[in-house]
Amino acid sequence: MRVRIVLILLAVGAASAVVLLNRSASGPALSADVSALNSGEGAAGFARADHVRPFVFPDDQGPHPEYQTEWWYYTGNLETSTGRHFGYQLTFFRRALTPTDATRGSDWATNQIYFAHFAITDVQANEHFASERFSRGAAGLAGASGNPHRVWLENWEISTVTLQSPSPPGATAGALPPAYAFQMRAEDSGHALALTLRSPKPPALHGERGLSQKTNAVGNASYYFSLTRLKTEGTLNINGQTFDVRGVSWMDQEFGTTGLGPQAVGWDWFSVQLSDQRELMFFQ
Repeated sequence: MRVRIVLILLAVGAASAVVLLNRSASGPALSADVSALNSGEGAAGFARADHVRPFVFPDDQGPHPEYQTEWWYYTGNLETSTGRHFGYQLTFFRRALTPTDATRGSDWATNQIYFAHFAITDVQANEHFASERFSRGAAGLAGASGNPHRVWLENWEISTVTLQSPSPPGATAGALPPAYAFQMRAEDSGHALALTLRSPKPPALHGERGLSQKTNAVGNASYYFSLTRLKTEGTLNINGQTFDVRGVSWMDQEFGTTGLGPQAVGWDWFSVQLSDQRELMFFQ
């Protein structure tokens, strides 16, 4: 059977994004990220992804601070009613500096660092905008919560809401609650998005029931799930021009402590959404 590929999300994989942010940042703030993913350096005291665990949704969409590294990764393809095509990316990363919480009484005290990447591609104009931010997970500047789910860095935010309308047609049994949706907002340098996303499919657990092994070493793995076909609608704003858009998004969430072997520098990742309502994710 011939299957036509209609959407390929234009994004690098999460681990590759960590490498990209590390290379583009000035100073040593993120210099430990790749080395910690590559080996056990700095991992003492953190939980490891070394066994199959149960997942409970929507609780597991929140943070898992006992693990050193975590990310929430949203990408999508959007179109206007006239067929003008846009791509977007909004991703949040959490990095724990120590395996235990800060004990100081200050509101600024934290052992969690957040960084985020926001991008919009305007295909017709052949333009790509990208921006990134960094902040401590304290004093309301950045953070994440579980049920209700929210992850934010300053005015970039993804949160869950309850809608009065039902799930999209064709919703699969076992999916997130029927009126459960994500709202996404980000704005920077004349570019903004405000989107609502709903999933007709349940979370897909990668690897062995969500345990995604990266090398043969025990613990070089992550807990990994995706929402592979998020029905998406809302607005994009580009330099004062507003576009009403609809399309499909993909969400990845991963958390773990060490994922890569000592010689690895990251990985390449692709997600593919097919016209027969199936999806593929592959990486090397």
